[in-house]
Amino acid sequence: MKNIGKLAHKNGHGLVQSSSLDFKCSSSSSSSSSSSSSSSSSSSSSSSSSSSSSSSSSSSSSSYVLCLSGDIQKAALISALMEILRTIADKGKVTMVLPSPDDEIFVEHSATYFHDSITEKLYIFTLNPHDELEFFIKRHYKHFTEEGTAGTLLFLYSAVLTRTISKVRSDLDSTKQIPLTMPNNEEGSLMIITLLLTGRATPYIHNGVINVGDENSYAMPQYGILKRCTIGLLLWETENSQCALVSRQPGSRLKTPNYPIWITSCAGHYGVMFNRNPDLLRNYHAESRFDLNYYSCSGREIAMTIDNRSCNDQVMGMLERQMSSSEGSNSLSGGGKTNKDDPIGGKDDNNSGSNKEEYTVNTPLLKLIQTKWEEAQIRFHAQPSMLSYLFSTQQ
Repeated sequence: MKNIGKLAHKNGHGLVQSSSLDFKCSSSSSSSSSSSSSSSSSSSSSSSSSSSSSSSSSSSSSSYVLCLSGDIQKAALISALMEILRTIADKGKVTMVLPSPDDEIFVEHSATYFHDSITEKLYIFTLNPHDELEFFIKRHYKHFTEEGTAGTLLFLYSAVLTRTISKVRSDLDSTKQIPLTMPNNEEGSLMIITLLLTGRATPYIHNGVINVGDENSYAMPQYGILKRCTIGLLLWETENSQCALVSRQPGSRLKTPNYPIWITSCAGHYGVMFNRNPDLLRNYHAESRFDLNYYSCSGREIAMTIDNRSCNDQVMGMLERQMSSSEGSNSLSGGGKTNKDDPIGGKDDNNSGSNKEEYTVNTPLLKLIQTKWEEAQIRFHAQPSMLSYLFSTQQ
């Protein structure tokens, strides 16, 4: 990141002002046949955070819900990329990068910088976040999507430069020297996810600001998620992978986003999970029983049904009993009493025993979902072998 920052100051070489809009790179594709390790690290982050649009591109044969035309998928992905960068820009200018069409090198190989065949050859563009940004992404769409290009890395660089390197360092909590990328996160770090979802590369995913300190030091603020997100995040990790540097369980602003779409990190593997009803999280009754679709970064899919009726009935039963008690009623001695053998307050479910195994398979994916719906019963419509890491009971 330090070296790409140098390019922004190379007038006439690395920087093309947005006012000209004479993008000479439009007819050339990147000659790079392999991305750097940073590209593979952020692969899941960029594609997942595009509101599940990039998952659409890789799931054209889906038997569920993403069987959309190529034009619709392209329009959705372009819209998502623009929204991400506008959120990061926060009403400011957007910075994007493209590879040099003639492999021109702007940063020489040295003891402090080793060529990766991508970073040293980038043009940097400063754009208005509205018309210019849309025109730019549409014109250079292939650089971010075609096989053999470093599209994910280009978008990550664009996101970081739009936020600015100084602000990214501040987001990462410079007092603890937390890096943007972690060597042990093969599919991308949490900070890349928060940058793309919230516009800030914070390692803290709790709600708001928490002051942390003890009697021997001043309390220091940890800036988490400052407002409700458009797209959410669900996280579950094995006990031995817990990271002491950050608060690892998302707050409600990530768990309950504006739309029922979540980036998921389950046992270190990223995916996207969604429901097709945009009002799901605005209707208490809609969450009683509903379907979810999960897609891995490789485009594999699984459908499931989430059943919260037991939990909801318990809550409603408790509320009814409290109301009756406050009114001096004796209804608790009648039908309002909960049977000890009946966890849902009076309903007799004769199939509970036969369905127990189907609903309570102890899998990482189930544990992930229960970080949001704690008492939910989950029925997987299939358990494909390609997602075996999500269904291992040894986790």
